[in-house]
Amino acid sequence: MARIKSKSRLLKEIISLVTFMVVGGILVGQGTPLASSPVERETPVEARYYVKLEGEAVQCRLCFRKCTIPEGSRGYCGVRENQGGVLYSLVYGKPCVISPGSPIEKLPLYHVGPGNLRFNVATAGCNFQCSFCHNWHIAIQLPEEVSYQELSPQEVVTQAQQYNLKYISFTYTEPTVFYEYMYDIAAEAREKGIQTLLNTNGAINPEPLRALLKHIDAVNVDLKAFTTEFYEVTSFSQLEPVLHTLKIIKESGVWLEIVNLLIPTLNDDPKQIRDMCRWIRENLGEEVPVHFNRFFPAYKLTRIPPTPIETLEKAREIALEEGLKYVYIGNVPGHEYNSTYCPQCGNTLIKRVHFNVLENNIEGGTCPFCGHCLPGIWG
Repeated sequence: MARIKSKSRLLKEIISLVTFMVVGGILVGQGTPLASSPVERETPVEARYYVKLEGEAVQCRLCFRKCTIPEGSRGYCGVRENQGGVLYSLVYGKPCVISPGSPIEKLPLYHVGPGNLRFNVATAGCNFQCSFCHNWHIAIQLPEEVSYQELSPQEVVTQAQQYNLKYISFTYTEPTVFYEYMYDIAAEAREKGIQTLLNTNGAINPEPLRALLKHIDAVNVDLKAFTTEFYEVTSFSQLEPVLHTLKIIKESGVWLEIVNLLIPTLNDDPKQIRDMCRWIRENLGEEVPVHFNRFFPAYKLTRIPPTPIETLEKAREIALEEGLKYVYIGNVPGHEYNSTYCPQCGNTLIKRVHFNVLENNIEGGTCPFCGHCLPGIWG
């Protein structure tokens, strides 16, 4: 196994390495590759949640950054542009990922429609700059530097229907940056009886979040760590807005699950894990599923080895000690804690191998062995 550098030295390395880069390359969904197209600025869609300032400047109010954007410039995410004192979305109706057929478990969501497939949608852009991002080749791209397909919200929903899929998920990049597009898809999907799933970093402001949640059925939040230092150094972001988002989602009644990617030496300290699990129990409740996922070298963190399985197992043990009832280990195909167990009688309720559901014993949201009621969306 490769030797792991000290935390302080590694963090300094990351600081020196992580700069905003525009890198070539595209990601398209399943099927025919998408033709590369320039951003059409003749008919852009006006962004929501911004205010006008003096001198044709605007301030975006969508996420925690609250970017002040001069005329002719873009916000931090690279996809929202000030044109003549009006803020526009440059990615509305321009998905760079359209992918039908992914398991719902891959988000990960383990307490929503086990074994079902979903229709994935993403556009270019992100409001974070994670040094370990697996989708960096679209997340840090500008809209004009990726291939995309022009699809209206109605056409997205129609395609999902044609594949006979009951779920549409917003994932791969950060959906917050294509908020207007996501919102309209979600509203259209709800009218057509299709459920929508949000996979997010959680750094969205409360007002747009509450409006969106009225059309979303389930959310998975990537809680990257439980220290401000990790967020600032590895993602150029902040922890506190994410914690606020988690509380709002829980209060809204929308189904919530949390994933924590454990990266050796950076966010795998047992005390930090314990503090995080205690915060989850005290603020969100003991029944919120938590997924500890295994890290693999990616993007700018290629010198760190994969997370030891023992670290993941220790994290799960800590979570259980802190009172969490549904704790999973991810990115370890075949691990016994890919599966769901009844917290009351211990019997296997959903047997999984990685993202594949081999057995589902849940009956009407309850354990058939002891009658314990399991939280989730099982229909």
